[in-house]
Amino acid sequence: MALAIGAACVSHAALAQRPSSKVLRIGYLDTTSASIASVRLERLRAGLRDLGYVEGRNIVIEPRWAESEYARLPDLAAELLKEKPDVIVAAGPAAIRVMRQATTTLPIVFAASGDPLMFGFVQSLSRPGGNVTGVSSVGGDLSYKYLEFLRDAIPRLSTVAVLMNPGHPGHPVYLRNIQVAARKAIRVLPLQAASAQQIEAVFNLIKQEQDRVQALIVLGDGLFFSEARRIAELAVQQKLPTLFSTREPVQVGALMSYGPNLGEQFYRAASYVDKILKGAHPGDLPVEQPTTFELVINPRTAKAIGLVLQKGLLLRADALVE
Repeated sequence: MALAIGAACVSHAALAQRPSSKVLRIGYLDTTSASIASVRLERLRAGLRDLGYVEGRNIVIEPRWAESEYARLPDLAAELLKEKPDVIVAAGPAAIRVMRQATTTLPIVFAASGDPLMFGFVQSLSRPGGNVTGVSSVGGDLSYKYLEFLRDAIPRLSTVAVLMNPGHPGHPVYLRNIQVAARKAIRVLPLQAASAQQIEAVFNLIKQEQDRVQALIVLGDGLFFSEARRIAELAVQQKLPTLFSTREPVQVGALMSYGPNLGEQFYRAASYVDKILKGAHPGDLPVEQPTTFELVINPRTAKAIGLVLQKGLLLRADALVE
């Protein structure tokens, strides 16, 4: 009798572990464009595949791209909700904020989030509490590290420009952090751009600046990510060192970057999607913070702008991009 009961229990457990025949729908909202940031979605797909999800068989992914136009996000969020997804993955603070405003019940998993506490996406990192959780792209203020690496590259650094997007909810805070880190030793010049045309105008302003700008910090943003190649080209023309928060711009000509690997964040976000699809509540899933940050340098760009990088800085780099 005991053997029969045991066999029945095993059979029931095995049935419970079988994947549902239902095709699950995953919405995806990104502030950038498919042509620029498709690697993010591909890393999410890779993470899902490794967890047993196959597009067209047991999941469907519905992507929406804002093409760096934040004003489009509310309409795109509404479009996704009409698809009746089981879970949403949102990329970038602006997309997360809009998606969170659009629904308080549908589970939302974020990546490339900025600081989720500062933006109010979660109540706490250990217990998010609402319908939003995921992988944070900020593990603390990196401003001191930005300036440290720029000082190593430019020993007599005295003036730094900071490129901001007025539509990004976190940029005013990031600017203040840089200003605090700079103290009175380095002049910080804030510059704003909300379109590709305005980015061109910003570089014209830099060219006209009487106290020469010696470096440009480009804050993390969908527009700047999409326009990274053009930003790098304009900077090289002015022999201006640039520092981004992610490695992708360095691969297309920026001088250096410091921050977490965003591609891997999207891969890890797949585990949140998996847990939620299996019944977990996002409010109970702790937010994951990055534990490693990478310094990426492009020596070819340094040569193009006439900058001789010290061996010590090159040895500190996690990757050199040629």
